[in-house]
Formats: sequence, structure tokens, C-alpha cells
Amino acid sequence: MSSDSQAYTSASELAEQIRSRQISPIEVIEAALRRIDTLQPTLNAFITVARDQAMDDARKAEGAIARGDDLGPLHGVPFSVKDLVNTRGVRTTMGSLIFEHNVPERDAIAVARLRAAGAIMIGKTTTPEFGHKPFTRAPLFGDTPNAWDRDRIAGGSSGGAAVAAAAGLAPLNVGTDGGGSIRIPAAANGIVGLKATLGTIPHDAAPDSFGANIYVGPMTRTVTDTALMLQAMAGPHPSDAHSLGRRRQDYVKAANAPGDLEGKKIAWRPLLGNDVIDSEVLAITHGAARAFEEVGATLIEVDDGFVTPEPFWRVLSQAAWRSRFGGYVDEWGDRMTPTFLRSITEASDYSADELQKAIYQRTELFREVQGWFDEFDLVMTPTLSRTALESDMDLYDPVVIEGREVGIIRQNWYPYTHPFNLTGHPAITLPAGFAGDGLPVALQIVGRYADDAAVIRAAALFEQLRPWADRTPDLPDLVGLDEEMDQKS
Repeated sequence: MSSDSQAYTSASELAEQIRSRQISPIEVIEAALRRIDTLQPTLNAFITVARDQAMDDARKAEGAIARGDDLGPLHGVPFSVKDLVNTRGVRTTMGSLIFEHNVPERDAIAVARLRAAGAIMIGKTTTPEFGHKPFTRAPLFGDTPNAWDRDRIAGGSSGGAAVAAAAGLAPLNVGTDGGGSIRIPAAANGIVGLKATLGTIPHDAAPDSFGANIYVGPMTRTVTDTALMLQAMAGPHPSDAHSLGRRRQDYVKAANAPGDLEGKKIAWRPLLGNDVIDSEVLAITHGAARAFEEVGATLIEVDDGFVTPEPFWRVLSQAAWRSRFGGYVDEWGDRMTPTFLRSITEASDYSADELQKAIYQRTELFREVQGWFDEFDLVMTPTLSRTALESDMDLYDPVVIEGREVGIIRQNWYPYTHPFNLTGHPAITLPAGFAGDGLPVALQIVGRYADDAAVIRAAALFEQLRPWADRTPDLPDLVGLDEEMDQKS
């Protein structure tokens, strides 16, 4: 098997090959680590590679097969974890020099559940400091470029996870999403990224469980693999108030037997509080949304003057960052990311009244979006208003679309993502095609609150209608890796 063919084998296929002894977990993990070593100098997708732990776990997985033990659904399959998420015995830096040597004693719940399903963690992927922006760069590790074009950004803040998936470094990748941080880099790198309903996947590290708008979630190359991850990670846990009492759903069945959308109504929202979208991106995503008409759905364009919630999302998020991390500024400020320092400095100007109003506005937004589903079964949007930004840009630079400056990045590059962090509705991004610059374009599907299975079902249908898994980025650093593997085999 060539390095590329194994690297781009889906997790579901890989798990079956391991169960049937066509390939061993040791071979799978060794191949993944070789590929990471080869691509790390240019893609820089990992902060930490958990080589020794991964190989030890692979040997244990091989022993379980030899003994005939019951195997989990992800037995022997490699996965990565964004470096904002705690991992037992492997450092969790949050992309910050402050936590460069922080080693948690326990796994996050989502990570522990993936391990319980048999998956093997191979390392921690890059994130901007404290996940504060859609650019995956930080003083601790430098820059992570886009998998398709080194002169474009990976997106963020789960940029390392997205690049790992796109480049075949790991079939399963754990990201987090506080304003689009799973969906933005997934869209920019041409993979699948899911922000499930608030509480579907417990987030035991969220400092505010009740007012949470940050999510842990899967990032993969296929919808089935996303469903497999979600099945393993989902379920109530005492640490997360929103997870309690949640009805369990069969996400794998939703992906494998999606049926059709006969009689369903879909709202197509090409704008969501923004005024401008790249014309090519609009054409590609609208064409992608119309694919659902082939399976019985009715697509209706909606333009109801939706007002961006980004200003009060910013109040909530920056106030939280200041409260949580502002105490480090006096000692560490000259070694922290300038855009993060600016963000928490801006928060010092917010009053208690502004913060409370932002909380009220979040509730109003939730009720508004809930009302959409009185008429529609699904909502679809572009995921980004243009393809990945140029690598010389940063958070406070204006977005340029078709030669025109259109405003700040949060409101004008990814206006489609952060509304659903605030409302909690499930939202998935899917590859929808490629623009003339050779970069991926993505479609976002949003579903009813707590009906993640419906979103998975629609995503699986789209994957059948417009398959994408055969498209992979050009990675010249891999030349010669197959020959090296042949010599070692």
C-alpha cells in the first residue's frame, strides 16, 4: 500500500482492515508518524508528536487482536487532538509559551471516549494562542499554512487539525469551535468539520458550563468518519450542564443510510449579516445547495435583513478571555500574541451593563434562529465569504473580496459561523468545490437544535451527490516516502 493510499484511507475502512487483520495497528501508527515527520517541516501541523505513547498503545492494540479481545469501533485508528484540549500525560500548551510545559493528569471527556473506542492518539495539533483567532500561528510554534497553498492561511483556530486531515496525517482529528474554529479551517482546507449542538459532546474544561459557546468536535475527510467520532464522543456527562438528559442518536446509521429529503424545505441564506460574498464562492455554494433538490428537497432563498451578532459575540468572548487569561499579562505580555493582547485590552472597556446586554442578545438570537425551523427543516449557507486569506494578513486587517475592502475579518470572512456558537444549533461544513485559485470552497448545513442526526444525514446525502474524497492536496515533500516504506517493509 502506498503512503498516500493508506493516509487517505477513511477511519471506517481502516478500522475494518485492522479488525480483519489485513493491516496491524503498529503498521498504521508507524506510517502515520513517518508521514508527520516528513511533512512537519513545511505544514507544521503538530505542536507535540506523542510518538512513544502512540507506539506503546499500538502494541497494546495489536495484543488485544491477538488475544481475540472485544474491539472498539475505532480500534487501532490514529487520531490527533487540538492543543487546547487536555490529554493525559501529553502536554497541552494552548498555543502559549505560558503553558509550554503543562502536562495534564487527565484526558478531556471527548478524548477519553475516543480512547475507550480503541482509537490511538498520535499528537497535539497547532492552535493560535488560546484559540483566539482564525489564523493558526503563535509565538510557541510559528505558522501553520494551508494544506493546498503555502501562501494562504490554514484558518483557525483548529488549523493544525484541519491540515492534518487534509494532508492525510490522521483520519480523525479533535478540534474546538468558539466562533467557527472547527468550520473555518475545515472549509479553508477542504474537509468536514462539525460543531454539534451545545451539549451533544460534553466539554468538561469549559469554565462556564451554563453560558458556554465553545464546543469540542470532529474534523475528518468524510461524513461517515465524522459520524463515527461523534458516536464515540457524544453522550451526557455530569461536568457539562447542557449534556444532561440529551437523547442519544445513531449518527453512524444516519450517515450510512441517509434516505432522501422528499418534502423537506431548505432555507438558502447566501448572506448572514454580511453585505459581500465572492461571486465565484456564491456560485459554487448555491450550486451545491441546489444538489439537494435532486433528493426531493425544496430550496428557498431567504433574505430577511439578518443582523450580524458579531459585536456582542465579541463582548462575550473578549470578556471571557480577559477574565481567564488577563492575569498573565504583567508577567508574560511581551511573549504573548499581540492580537490576543489587543483583544483582552479591548475587553477592559466593556461595562457590566454591556456584558449583561450581550447575554440578553444571545437569548434573542437563539429565539430568532429557532423561529427559522418553524418553516424550514434545514438552513444552508456558504461557510466562508471567500477562499483562504493570504498568509501576510492578521486578525485586525480588513478582508478584501474581488479587489474591494469589505471590513473586519470576523464580520466579513466568516459571518456564517459564529451565530450558531451563540444559539447552540448544530452546523457542519462540507467541501463544495474549488475556486479558480485552486482553493476549497465549502457549504454549511445548520439543523434544528439537538437534531445532530438530521445534519449528519443531510451531509451524507451531499457526499453521495457531490463526492470529494478523491481530491487531495499536492504535497511535494512526500516524494520518495513510498520508496522508503518499501525498503523498510
